[in-house]
Amino acid sequence: MTYTIDIAGLKRELTLCPIGDDVYIGAFVIFGDVEITEHAAKELLKRAPEFDYIIAPEAKAIPLAYEMSRQCGKQYLLARKKAKAYMSEIFSVAVRSITTAGEQTLVIDKSDADKMKGKKVLIVDDVISRGESLRAMEALVEKAGGIIAAKMAVLAEGDSIGRSDITVLADLPLFNADGSKKVI
Repeated sequence: MTYTIDIAGLKRELTLCPIGDDVYIGAFVIFGDVEITEHAAKELLKRAPEFDYIIAPEAKAIPLAYEMSRQCGKQYLLARKKAKAYMSEIFSVAVRSITTAGEQTLVIDKSDADKMKGKKVLIVDDVISRGESLRAMEALVEKAGGIIAAKMAVLAEGDSIGRSDITVLADLPLFNADGSKKVI
């Protein structure tokens, strides 16, 4: 089963994947889709307020953050899923994503935190569902002393559809096992 979605003028066919009892999601995978990555970055930047840095969670949002950075010339930062040996003075926040089993941690180090301090930071992600990764990203930016300029994603899914505090390019419904749209 698939679902056709229009993302600011570009159409994609998304495979429906189960994530629970009678709950399916449209699998939006930005990796390897250069056309949608470039298009989504351009469209999000058109809608973005003034900002100094872009930050995104590892991993699926990396191509989007990179491309937005490339197009606008502003640096992007990553919130990693776990601390790396080269990181010092870690800032971390726990998160439970709808697409990842179990609890995760998002981390940045002092050097990235120092860059954000007092600066306007644009939080970007590929898909926002329940908003847990977004909440963790907000907490990291605030812990670092950054100012959240805006929150943006390519798609809003489920509970995040219709949120006025997030700029998105398209809504992605949840689905029943038969492929029909789930009524929330």
